[in-house]
Amino acid sequence: MQDSRSSIPIDEPIQAESAESSRWRGGMGGADVPDFLSGPRSRRAEAWRIVRIAAELIRGFRRLHFVGPCITVFGSARFKEGHLHYELAREMGRQIAGMGFTVMTGGGPGIMEAANRGAREAGGRSIGCNIVLPMEQKPNPYLDTFVDFHYFFVRKVMLVKYSHAFVVMPGGFGTLDELFEAATLVQTGKITNFPIVLMGVDYWKPLLDFIRDRQLAAGTISPEDLNLLPLTDDPDEAMSIIRRELQRAAAAYKPPPRKRWWLGEH
Repeated sequence: MQDSRSSIPIDEPIQAESAESSRWRGGMGGADVPDFLSGPRSRRAEAWRIVRIAAELIRGFRRLHFVGPCITVFGSARFKEGHLHYELAREMGRQIAGMGFTVMTGGGPGIMEAANRGAREAGGRSIGCNIVLPMEQKPNPYLDTFVDFHYFFVRKVMLVKYSHAFVVMPGGFGTLDELFEAATLVQTGKITNFPIVLMGVDYWKPLLDFIRDRQLAAGTISPEDLNLLPLTDDPDEAMSIIRRELQRAAAAYKPPPRKRWWLGEH
Protein backbone atom coordinates (compact mmCIF):
# COMPACT_ATOMS: atom_id res chain seq x y z
CA MET A 1 0.00 0.00 0.00
CA GLN A 2 1.40 3.32 -1.00
CA ASP A 3 2.06 5.68 1.94
CA SER A 4 -0.17 8.75 2.12
CA ARG A 5 2.84 11.05 2.00
CA SER A 6 4.57 9.33 -0.91
CA SER A 7 3.85 11.85 -3.65
CA ILE A 8 4.29 15.53 -4.40
CA PRO A 9 1.81 18.09 -5.77
CA ILE A 10 0.90 17.45 -9.39
CA ASP A 11 -0.79 19.64 -11.98
CA GLU A 12 -3.20 17.20 -13.59
CA PRO A 13 -6.77 18.58 -13.55
CA ILE A 14 -9.57 16.60 -11.96
CA GLN A 15 -12.72 16.31 -14.03
CA ALA A 16 -16.07 17.03 -12.43
CA GLU A 17 -18.30 13.96 -12.25
CA SER A 18 -21.80 15.38 -12.17
CA ALA A 19 -23.37 12.14 -13.39
CA GLU A 20 -22.28 10.38 -10.24
CA SER A 21 -23.65 13.12 -7.99
CA SER A 22 -27.07 11.51 -8.37
CA ARG A 23 -25.74 8.48 -6.48
CA TRP A 24 -25.56 10.36 -3.18
CA ARG A 25 -28.31 8.59 -1.34
CA GLY A 26 -29.86 8.21 2.10
CA GLY A 27 -29.98 5.31 4.49
CA MET A 28 -27.70 4.50 7.38
CA GLY A 29 -24.71 3.88 5.17
CA GLY A 30 -26.76 1.55 2.99
CA ALA A 31 -29.32 -0.99 4.14
CA ASP A 32 -26.77 -3.75 4.71
CA VAL A 33 -24.47 -1.82 7.05
CA PRO A 34 -26.55 -2.12 10.25
CA ASP A 35 -26.82 -5.86 9.59
CA PHE A 36 -23.05 -6.03 9.21
CA LEU A 37 -22.65 -4.57 12.71
CA SER A 38 -25.29 -6.81 14.32
CA GLY A 39 -23.34 -10.00 14.78
CA PRO A 40 -22.55 -12.97 12.54
CA ARG A 41 -24.68 -13.97 9.55
CA SER A 42 -24.48 -16.99 7.30
CA ARG A 43 -21.11 -17.84 5.83
CA ARG A 44 -22.39 -17.02 2.35
CA ALA A 45 -23.70 -13.62 3.47
CA GLU A 46 -20.41 -12.80 5.19
CA ALA A 47 -18.44 -13.87 2.12
CA TRP A 48 -20.48 -11.51 -0.07
CA ARG A 49 -19.96 -8.79 2.52
CA ILE A 50 -16.21 -9.17 2.18
CA VAL A 51 -16.57 -8.85 -1.59
CA ARG A 52 -18.58 -5.62 -1.22
CA ILE A 53 -16.05 -4.16 1.22
CA ALA A 54 -13.17 -5.10 -1.07
CA ALA A 55 -14.98 -3.56 -4.04
CA GLU A 56 -15.44 -0.32 -2.11
CA LEU A 57 -11.75 -0.26 -1.20
CA ILE A 58 -10.72 -0.89 -4.81
CA ARG A 59 -13.05 1.81 -6.10
CA GLY A 60 -11.66 4.29 -3.58
CA PHE A 61 -8.07 3.43 -4.48
CA ARG A 62 -8.74 3.84 -8.20
CA ARG A 63 -10.63 7.10 -7.86
CA LEU A 64 -8.13 8.77 -5.53
CA HIS A 65 -4.85 7.35 -6.81
CA PHE A 66 -4.03 10.40 -8.94
CA VAL A 67 -5.55 13.26 -6.94
CA GLY A 68 -2.15 14.30 -5.67
CA PRO A 69 -1.25 14.72 -2.00
CA CYS A 70 -4.13 16.11 0.02
CA ILE A 71 -4.68 18.00 3.22
CA THR A 72 -7.99 17.07 4.81
CA VAL A 73 -10.24 19.53 6.62
CA PHE A 74 -12.72 18.11 9.13
CA GLY A 75 -15.59 19.88 10.85
CA SER A 76 -19.31 20.20 11.36
CA ALA A 77 -21.81 20.13 8.50
CA ARG A 78 -24.03 22.58 10.41
CA PHE A 79 -22.17 25.88 10.20
CA LYS A 80 -23.56 28.24 7.56
CA GLU A 81 -21.90 30.82 5.34
CA GLY A 82 -20.97 33.88 7.36
CA HIS A 83 -20.31 31.94 10.57
CA LEU A 84 -16.85 32.48 12.06
CA HIS A 85 -15.91 28.82 11.70
CA TYR A 86 -17.21 28.62 8.11
CA GLU A 87 -15.14 31.61 7.05
CA LEU A 88 -12.05 30.28 8.85
CA ALA A 89 -12.37 26.95 7.03
CA ARG A 90 -12.82 28.81 3.75
CA GLU A 91 -9.56 30.68 4.34
CA MET A 92 -7.81 27.42 5.20
CA GLY A 93 -9.03 25.95 1.93
CA ARG A 94 -7.50 28.90 0.07
CA GLN A 95 -4.17 28.57 1.85
CA ILE A 96 -3.96 24.81 1.43
CA ALA A 97 -4.63 25.15 -2.29
CA GLY A 98 -2.09 27.97 -2.46
CA MET A 99 0.55 25.60 -1.09
CA GLY A 100 -0.13 23.20 -3.96
CA PHE A 101 -2.16 20.58 -2.12
CA THR A 102 -5.56 19.16 -2.92
CA VAL A 103 -8.21 20.01 -0.33
CA MET A 104 -10.07 16.91 0.82
CA THR A 105 -13.22 16.95 2.95
CA GLY A 106 -16.27 14.83 3.59
CA GLY A 107 -17.84 16.63 0.63
CA GLY A 108 -20.96 17.87 2.42
CA PRO A 109 -22.15 21.28 3.66
CA GLY A 110 -20.85 23.47 6.49
CA ILE A 111 -17.13 23.32 7.21
CA MET A 112 -16.64 20.86 4.36
CA GLU A 113 -18.28 23.20 1.86
CA ALA A 114 -16.27 26.13 3.17
CA ALA A 115 -12.90 24.40 2.74
CA ASN A 116 -13.80 23.11 -0.74
CA ARG A 117 -15.05 26.57 -1.65
CA GLY A 118 -11.82 28.20 -0.53
CA ALA A 119 -9.83 25.74 -2.64
CA ARG A 120 -11.99 26.48 -5.69
CA GLU A 121 -11.60 30.24 -5.18
CA ALA A 122 -7.82 29.85 -5.03
CA GLY A 123 -7.76 27.80 -8.24
CA GLY A 124 -6.92 24.58 -6.39
CA ARG A 125 -8.31 21.07 -6.46
CA SER A 126 -11.19 19.99 -4.28
CA ILE A 127 -12.17 16.43 -3.32
CA GLY A 128 -15.03 14.99 -1.28
CA CYS A 129 -15.09 11.59 0.45
CA ASN A 130 -18.70 11.18 1.52
CA ILE A 131 -20.13 8.72 4.00
CA VAL A 132 -23.67 7.77 3.04
CA LEU A 133 -26.00 8.95 5.84
CA PRO A 134 -29.71 9.67 6.19
CA MET A 135 -29.01 13.41 6.50
CA GLU A 136 -26.36 16.01 5.68
CA GLN A 137 -25.08 13.91 2.76
CA LYS A 138 -25.85 16.25 -0.14
CA PRO A 139 -22.64 17.15 -2.02
CA ASN A 140 -21.59 20.77 -1.93
CA PRO A 141 -21.20 22.60 -5.26
CA TYR A 142 -17.44 23.21 -4.95
CA LEU A 143 -16.17 19.68 -5.61
CA ASP A 144 -14.09 18.63 -8.60
CA THR A 145 -14.77 15.00 -7.79
CA PHE A 146 -16.00 12.85 -4.94
CA VAL A 147 -16.29 9.26 -3.82
CA ASP A 148 -19.12 7.99 -1.64
CA PHE A 149 -18.68 5.18 0.89
CA HIS A 150 -21.05 2.92 2.78
CA TYR A 151 -18.53 1.86 5.42
CA PHE A 152 -16.98 4.39 7.79
CA PHE A 153 -13.80 2.35 8.16
CA VAL A 154 -13.22 2.26 4.39
CA ARG A 155 -13.69 6.03 4.20
CA LYS A 156 -11.21 6.52 7.06
CA VAL A 157 -8.60 4.49 5.21
CA MET A 158 -8.95 6.78 2.20
CA LEU A 159 -8.82 9.98 4.23
CA VAL A 160 -5.59 8.91 5.91
CA LYS A 161 -3.97 7.19 2.94
CA TYR A 162 -4.19 10.22 0.65
CA SER A 163 -3.69 12.99 3.23
CA HIS A 164 -0.50 14.61 4.40
CA ALA A 165 -2.11 16.56 7.24
CA PHE A 166 -5.43 17.13 9.01
CA VAL A 167 -6.99 20.46 9.90
CA VAL A 168 -9.72 19.91 12.48
CA MET A 169 -12.36 22.62 12.79
CA PRO A 170 -15.16 22.62 15.40
CA GLY A 171 -17.52 19.70 14.93
CA GLY A 172 -19.58 16.97 16.55
CA PHE A 173 -19.21 13.26 17.20
CA GLY A 174 -17.97 12.52 13.68
CA THR A 175 -15.28 15.19 13.90
CA LEU A 176 -14.14 13.87 17.28
CA ASP A 177 -14.02 10.36 15.83
CA GLU A 178 -11.84 11.54 12.94
CA LEU A 179 -9.63 13.61 15.23
CA PHE A 180 -8.84 10.82 17.67
CA GLU A 181 -8.49 8.23 14.92
CA ALA A 182 -5.71 10.35 13.43
CA ALA A 183 -4.16 11.12 16.82
CA THR A 184 -4.10 7.42 17.73
CA LEU A 185 -2.42 6.50 14.44
CA VAL A 186 0.30 9.10 15.04
CA GLN A 187 0.67 8.20 18.72
CA THR A 188 1.15 4.51 17.91
CA GLY A 189 3.51 5.14 14.99
CA LYS A 190 1.17 3.78 12.32
CA ILE A 191 1.64 7.07 10.45
CA THR A 192 4.57 9.44 10.91
CA ASN A 193 5.35 13.10 10.19
CA PHE A 194 1.63 13.72 10.06
CA PRO A 195 0.57 17.10 11.48
CA ILE A 196 -2.87 17.48 13.05
CA VAL A 197 -3.90 21.09 13.68
CA LEU A 198 -6.91 22.08 15.77
CA MET A 199 -8.53 25.38 14.80
CA GLY A 200 -10.99 27.18 17.09
CA VAL A 201 -9.34 28.00 20.42
CA ASP A 202 -12.53 28.68 22.38
CA TYR A 203 -14.14 25.49 21.06
CA TRP A 204 -11.25 23.04 21.57
CA LYS A 205 -9.53 24.43 24.67
CA PRO A 206 -11.86 22.62 27.15
CA LEU A 207 -11.08 19.33 25.40
CA LEU A 208 -7.33 19.96 25.59
CA ASP A 209 -7.72 20.92 29.25
CA PHE A 210 -9.42 17.58 29.87
CA ILE A 211 -6.62 15.73 28.04
CA ARG A 212 -3.99 17.51 30.13
CA ASP A 213 -5.75 17.63 33.51
CA ARG A 214 -7.40 14.20 33.41
CA GLN A 215 -5.68 11.88 30.97
CA LEU A 216 -2.11 13.08 31.47
CA ALA A 217 -2.62 13.38 35.23
CA ALA A 218 -3.96 9.82 35.34
CA GLY A 219 -1.06 8.53 33.27
CA THR A 220 -3.24 7.28 30.40
CA ILE A 221 -1.20 9.31 27.90
CA SER A 222 2.43 10.44 27.83
CA PRO A 223 3.58 14.07 28.16
CA GLU A 224 4.77 14.14 24.56
CA ASP A 225 1.27 13.22 23.38
CA LEU A 226 0.15 16.75 24.25
CA ASN A 227 2.29 17.96 21.34
CA LEU A 228 0.21 16.00 18.82
CA LEU A 229 -2.63 18.54 18.83
CA PRO A 230 -1.45 22.13 18.34
CA LEU A 231 -4.26 24.67 18.68
CA THR A 232 -4.65 28.02 16.91
CA ASP A 233 -7.11 30.49 15.43
CA ASP A 234 -4.56 31.84 12.94
CA PRO A 235 -4.53 30.29 9.42
CA ASP A 236 -0.96 31.49 8.88
CA GLU A 237 0.19 29.75 12.06
CA ALA A 238 -1.69 26.59 11.08
CA MET A 239 -0.02 26.52 7.69
CA SER A 240 3.37 27.19 9.28
CA ILE A 241 2.92 24.14 11.52
CA ILE A 242 1.91 21.98 8.57
CA ARG A 243 4.73 23.27 6.38
CA ARG A 244 7.34 22.65 9.08
CA GLU A 245 6.22 19.06 9.65
CA LEU A 246 6.02 18.28 5.95
CA GLN A 247 9.51 19.64 5.38
CA ARG A 248 10.77 17.12 7.91
CA ALA A 249 9.20 14.37 5.83
CA ALA A 250 10.35 15.72 2.47
CA ALA A 251 13.03 13.06 2.08
CA ALA A 252 10.34 10.38 2.04
CA TYR A 253 8.51 11.84 -0.96
CA LYS A 254 8.48 9.74 -4.10
CA PRO A 255 7.57 10.70 -7.67
CA PRO A 256 3.82 10.66 -8.33
CA PRO A 257 2.46 7.50 -9.96
CA ARG A 258 2.04 7.39 -13.73
CA LYS A 259 -1.31 6.65 -15.29
CA ARG A 260 -1.63 3.45 -17.34
CA TRP A 261 -4.10 3.59 -20.20
CA TRP A 262 -4.47 -0.17 -20.27
CA LEU A 263 -5.84 -0.02 -16.70
CA GLY A 264 -8.47 2.50 -17.73
CA GLU A 265 -6.65 5.37 -15.99
CA HIS A 266 -7.30 8.67 -17.73
